[in-house]
Amino acid sequence: MTKLNRRQPSALMERRLMSLAGPMIDLRRYADREHLLLASYAMHSSDTAGRVHAEQPHAYRGPYGRDRDRILHSSAFRRLSGKMQVFTGEMGTYHRTRLTHTFEVASVARTLARVLRLNEDLTEALALMHDIGHPPFGHCGEDVLSECMESVGGFSHNQFALTVVQELEQRYHAFPGLNLSQETLAGQDTRAHKAEAAVGHAPLLEVQIVDAADSIAYDAHDIDDALQMGLLSIDALSELAIIRRTLQRVREKAGELPTGPLRQLLVHELIDLQVGDLLHISIDRMQDADGLSADAACQAGIRVGHSDTMASERAELESFLFEAVYRHARLMPVREAAADRVRTLFEALRQKPERLPLRFRRRLEHTPRDRVVGEYLAGMTDRFCDQQFSVLRQSMNGPLSDW
Repeated sequence: MTKLNRRQPSALMERRLMSLAGPMIDLRRYADREHLLLASYAMHSSDTAGRVHAEQPHAYRGPYGRDRDRILHSSAFRRLSGKMQVFTGEMGTYHRTRLTHTFEVASVARTLARVLRLNEDLTEALALMHDIGHPPFGHCGEDVLSECMESVGGFSHNQFALTVVQELEQRYHAFPGLNLSQETLAGQDTRAHKAEAAVGHAPLLEVQIVDAADSIAYDAHDIDDALQMGLLSIDALSELAIIRRTLQRVREKAGELPTGPLRQLLVHELIDLQVGDLLHISIDRMQDADGLSADAACQAGIRVGHSDTMASERAELESFLFEAVYRHARLMPVREAAADRVRTLFEALRQKPERLPLRFRRRLEHTPRDRVVGEYLAGMTDRFCDQQFSVLRQSMNGPLSDW
């Protein structure tokens, strides 16, 4: 009886929606659901440019839902659990990995997409993919690879993500990579060329909100991790305008709290404050996009964004975090030691490419040596990098392991 009562409202609601939409609407079809629920300026699945390698449409999953699932099931996505966000494993286990950060970004991005009536499947696919190209040891790993790979234009984790999903993932016998939709690939390409995307035609709105969600999430969660590790104090943070506003909201809701609960509510309210501000501004801007297609909205330069006040406060916060956290005295020696390991591995493999795993030795036939070595290192987790460093020091012969 309980189960029957639970089913009845949804079935009744579906019949009512179908009667309002007309007899041609079938809510079991993803295209019909999108037609009913999404704004005109959202990226509709029916307008996709397809895939590089043509595939038959799926019976009940749209192209972007399939992209999301392919990313989620990829080996590169699973390896994000072994890549630290800011702090390495030597500094504890509480703090974020690239995987937990990615799920948090996806959560914020889905909320934004739903309120703005954008395509949630495409948004989630882009969010799950956005950090898939990060090397081991956070930003210090990327900095080292950029230096070592200067001869081939440096290293960009955003660009490497495209290499991963188009070439390095091995999921299908007929073609390399994941064969993602053109829109998902183009969205990641936009992240790899942010300067160009900041002017003129705007990226898809789904791409824009993932970028915003990423920034909102990592600022708040880096604060959480740094407070928990004792690198920051709430008193020091209170010098920042955005933190003072956030603490005021916390105290209005919960009064005075001990440090632990205060930290948790601070992070929650900091995210909520920024999301609310972005939605307030963006909903107003979306009025100019009403009736436009996704492509027309891009050509018209429609962009989501924060208020001027919030943008200024966020810039102050990020400047503070750069100096107070990312360059903290406790963090720098750990970063430098990790950087030395990556640099040593790169130079050794550059001099002896025969020590690369077979798959990467084959890539040397058509890809510059420095790029292939960098790709191999960039795909490693923190622990795997340490293991291969130990193997390299213990033995002068034989290839290292593939990831």
